[in-house]
Amino acid sequence: MERNAVNPVSWSVEMGFNQGEVVSGHSRTLYISGQTAMSKEGKPEHDGDMAAQLALSVDNIEAVLAEAGMSLANLVRLNVYTTDVDLLFQHYGVLAGRLGAAGVAPTTTMLGVTRLAIPGQMVELEGTAVA
Repeated sequence: MERNAVNPVSWSVEMGFNQGEVVSGHSRTLYISGQTAMSKEGKPEHDGDMAAQLALSVDNIEAVLAEAGMSLANLVRLNVYTTDVDLLFQHYGVLAGRLGAAGVAPTTTMLGVTRLAIPGQMVELEGTAVA
């Protein structure tokens, strides 16, 4: 797989994401459903703790990727839904650090929403990965 960043502006790169990515030579695409701070048993975790919810959401994204034989390095698109954009920005380093460690800057959209499907959940991540 070959990835080429498309950035007509530079500010997004400084924030850890590309404006676009051209991906060629890939043979598999994984579409990842929204992942929240749910335990392996399907129980919500870390009520009221944005940093912990964000970390567990990334763990859950990584678990789906691993099951498909991929890693965060294969992530080309990430949608971030949150019930509190300002609070998420205070803890965004949790996500940015994990993506940076994987050497990836997927195209990203962040949306503020009224609520998520599971009461008490504050952040949800969905993605697309290619290999």
